[in-house]
Amino acid sequence: MPTEIPPITYGTFYHIYNRGNNGENIFIQERNYYYFTELWWKHISPIAETWAYGLLQNHFHATVYIKNREDLTGLNPKIKDPSQYFSNFFNAYSRGVNIAAHRTGALFERPFNRIPVGTESYLMRLIVYIHQNPQKHQFVTDFRDWNYSSYHDLVSNVPTRLQREKVLQLFGSRADFTRIHQEIQPLENFGDED
Repeated sequence: MPTEIPPITYGTFYHIYNRGNNGENIFIQERNYYYFTELWWKHISPIAETWAYGLLQNHFHATVYIKNREDLTGLNPKIKDPSQYFSNFFNAYSRGVNIAAHRTGALFERPFNRIPVGTESYLMRLIVYIHQNPQKHQFVTDFRDWNYSSYHDLVSNVPTRLQREKVLQLFGSRADFTRIHQEIQPLENFGDED
């Protein structure tokens, strides 16, 4: 019997992840990484804070905080179920990639995966896992060399839509953030099956 996917609720942290249907790549060309993040900010930012992300060829991971319903001032009274925003994102990205790559059919596995994050220690380990994921999958020998994760934006001072200050505060400081990322060995699976 399949495991039931929990509904997304307001005021909760989640590990959101998904991969290509049948293990296919979801990033076919380099420009797809940028297109993905543009659509992510457009569709997900209204209802969620993004704390970390990692984009790999055939899957992605993100740490998000679904805002409290009462904090969604710009959306009232048009607030939809939170999972609908993710569905709209997946549909928009799939449509764009399918047109550009002259392909048809589902790009992502359905339903997308989400795991509630219940503790600060789990949240910290999840963020480290997401950043180290390219190293775990041997795309690079050092996760810091991977260009398609939030790691560089979080350690820099460049403008970002990420929750940089909250993430660094969670780890203690920018120095602690980088130190902890270097000290912890790449973690095993953190909810994903790839």
